[in-house]
Amino acid sequence: MLDVFITSRVRRKILVVFAKYPDFKTHVRGLAKLIKEDPGNIQRELNRLEKGKFLIVTKKGNTKVYQTNKQFPILKELQSMVIKSQQLSANNRPNKTIG
Repeated sequence: MLDVFITSRVRRKILVVFAKYPDFKTHVRGLAKLIKEDPGNIQRELNRLEKGKFLIVTKKGNTKVYQTNKQFPILKELQSMVIKSQQLSANNRPNKTIG
């Protein structure tokens, strides 16, 4: 359902992770492993989300660690959208046979 409003597949996956788990902290490679996407594409989307103030970045040595900005103005609404979207997807999956 989110694909209608957020056309970037990678951005959608990142938003879902950080919206569902606001205490989650990760670096690019860790996130790449988790969502099974290319680190280069992930880095580009993380930069966009950081500029939009959705993510907070801290540096540990040479590594950037990303986490959800809990002060993001529409975080609660975004979390609600993610949860509802996943519930709709689960309900629309064909799991019964007709016949």
